[in-house]
Amino acid sequence: MATSTILLLTDAPERGKRLARDLEPLATCQIIDVLNLDESRTQVPGPSVRCVVSDASLASSATIGELRFHLERLKGRSIPYLCLLHEDTPRSRMQAIVLGATGILRADAAPQQVLSDLTKLLPREAPRGGCLPHANAARSVLTRMFEMGGRGQSIAPAIVAAGAREVEQAVVQAGVREWLDVVWQFDDATHQHCLLVAGLAAGFARQLGFTPPDCQRLTQAALLHDVGKSRVPLHILNKPGPLTPDEQRVMRTHPVAGVTLLAGGDFAPDLLAVVRSHHEYLDGSGYPDGLRGGAIPDLVRLVTVCDIFAALIERRPYRAMMSGDKAYALLTGMGDKLDQALVGAFRPLASASSFADNSAPA
Repeated sequence: MATSTILLLTDAPERGKRLARDLEPLATCQIIDVLNLDESRTQVPGPSVRCVVSDASLASSATIGELRFHLERLKGRSIPYLCLLHEDTPRSRMQAIVLGATGILRADAAPQQVLSDLTKLLPREAPRGGCLPHANAARSVLTRMFEMGGRGQSIAPAIVAAGAREVEQAVVQAGVREWLDVVWQFDDATHQHCLLVAGLAAGFARQLGFTPPDCQRLTQAALLHDVGKSRVPLHILNKPGPLTPDEQRVMRTHPVAGVTLLAGGDFAPDLLAVVRSHHEYLDGSGYPDGLRGGAIPDLVRLVTVCDIFAALIERRPYRAMMSGDKAYALLTGMGDKLDQALVGAFRPLASASSFADNSAPA
């Protein structure tokens, strides 16, 4: 099945490309320069268009005419349309309404606000088959990793790399939100968590403009970060309620257990650092080593943000899921425990992770 896309109508291609990067956590964009008539009128919106965003001035009747031409092509498909206003005047708002806008926002709004408003306009979709095979393949890799870890067997880096590639392919093709929709359906709590973290990390890397090798490295680190839980007794790992203090102490052994399990396995030192230190905080209040500030590498900081956010939005039998907006508010509320520059950069992914009315996915 075709990957869902956003049809982005713009009168400034370079600005449109920047906006497309901001919207990437939600879906990929098909960009049409409405003022380039030789090309724009030959570009046909694909069948997978999920919504329309116009980023063009409504001060020109010619531009309005071109927007109308492209919107008419989608007539009858009930596709949400967000109109970004470059001139916030009563006349421009009237023009947006006449064009059929289902949402109107000032063009100078923050990227996270654009993403948040667009997310609210979109109808909920059932997870699609295009993402599910990758998620199942990644889950199979996790199952193998945890089975090997439980037996104390060495885990080859190639296994982790294969799982990370499945995650990345799904996120590139379908976006972070569809990945979350699929993974939220998985019953195994540990697998659900690791896959949520890995998908968020893959999306975060793209959001930050990482090179392909660095995207792969962050995704691998996220997929691998909780491997030490394979050494935690199942009655603690799968307990359907909050842990007792004694059980919490056992659970807190998983970072060191993970590094011990991977020792001698030819894993890069930065990946091992993520496994050991993803529960460290910049103010020294984390574990197992109480690291502070500069002692915590950037790769660890990135995974920690994804790890905490995933824990808040995942499904648990003993508590309701938290919306992306509420989970993000808790990240910002953690202050100097986290790298707040990274937390700020994570905002578009948090907005894309929200669901309507704070209700869990079906």
